[in-house]
Amino acid sequence: MSSSVAPSDSDTVVNERTALLDAGHQGQKKATPLPKFQIAILLLALLVEPIASQSIYPYINQLVSELDITGGDERKVGYYAGLIESIFFATQALTILQWSRTSDRVGRKPVLLLGIFGLSLSMICFGLSRTLSGLIVSRCITGALNGNIGVMKSMMGELTDATNMAQGFALMPIAFSFGATIGPMIGGALEHPQRHFPNIFPGAFWSQFPYFLPSGIAAAFSVICFLTILFFLKETLPRQRTEEKSMSALDGEALNVPQNAVEDSPVSIRSLFVPSVLIPVANYGCIAIFEMAMFALQPLFYSTPIELGGLGFDPSTIGLWMGTFGIVNGVLQTMIFAPLVNRFGAKTVFQFCAGIFIPIIALFPITNIVAHQYGSCILMFITAAAPNKRSLGATNGLAQMTASIVRAITPATATSMFAYSIQHKLMGGYAVYVVLITASIFALRITTKLPGSPGKRA
Repeated sequence: MSSSVAPSDSDTVVNERTALLDAGHQGQKKATPLPKFQIAILLLALLVEPIASQSIYPYINQLVSELDITGGDERKVGYYAGLIESIFFATQALTILQWSRTSDRVGRKPVLLLGIFGLSLSMICFGLSRTLSGLIVSRCITGALNGNIGVMKSMMGELTDATNMAQGFALMPIAFSFGATIGPMIGGALEHPQRHFPNIFPGAFWSQFPYFLPSGIAAAFSVICFLTILFFLKETLPRQRTEEKSMSALDGEALNVPQNAVEDSPVSIRSLFVPSVLIPVANYGCIAIFEMAMFALQPLFYSTPIELGGLGFDPSTIGLWMGTFGIVNGVLQTMIFAPLVNRFGAKTVFQFCAGIFIPIIALFPITNIVAHQYGSCILMFITAAAPNKRSLGATNGLAQMTASIVRAITPATATSMFAYSIQHKLMGGYAVYVVLITASIFALRITTKLPGSPGKRA
């Protein structure tokens, strides 16, 4: 004879309408210690992403010029460089939501491993490509197989709780910044190794494939990461425990389990199209526009001759400056992110960061004029917006799909606007920056729609 056991005061009853950050943590004040080893492995996986993706930035414009795609017209380099950068996000936008939803069902680890494998394969293909179509196909491989970003954010949400989530998510941009430091330095220092290190890299191979070395090193990083995840990373999806309890309940056993043990299951995609989810996703999409515009314009601005509106840097110098940016970004994230969120709240910090894009973009034309004379709070909102833990992958997948769509459009759009502004001398060649500043003001307005803090309703 089965008997029901009433939930104790320590049990928290939640359902699919309960904000994720509120579930099970109301009244808890003392920060839970972070699972350091598991988070370290997760950050290693995140580190590999920018190493691979940003290692191409210092030399991508030079590569386009060498392939003679533009017919010798340096002003058109931006069009094709933007296309190569965008195609990854275009293919990722088509698949990332499905990968994230798959991770809600089969687990985070298998999807993460597949993405790392695809990243390694694509970098090898990129280094061996000598045609525009080859470059595009290699980028498509990464995008089609890579659902890693959404899965990693889901795993960070599962490894943390309301008391330490700010600390956990603050580590993600630090790892990304570290990768963004290493990646450009690898690309800028190791392109054309036969030219820079003729005694170490002799032979026709390095002459025929001058960009294989930085691509191969990025692929090697991916292989190391793959093996580390395979042997040491634990699955974070709470699938097995919930299923076992659900089956026991069906067998009529008396169980003292929270209500969400049965109800905490993946929800439909339609259930995610509610303001509490869509507002953080829209803000993430806006911030992704400016993030990608900056990443796309920065190397193009550095490599474009001064007389055409840039600074005229060579690839090694571009790699150095982009690497320096990564170092500064990582140090600032380490020192100030969590304290600022704890003091001012995630919404205030995010609004300030969105607004800061306005003066940053304005500095591009100012820097060129001088030369003539001589980005984590939103991740907390998205995680908190998930209806339940088993829908965390789908929620992050929806956010990442939105970001991938705008990231697919933005590099080609931004670099094309840059090239068009220069070609037609719109506003002295600086029209692209006026457009981006105007868009930044619009994005700042959208941030006001966010709830006061993660877990609350707008």
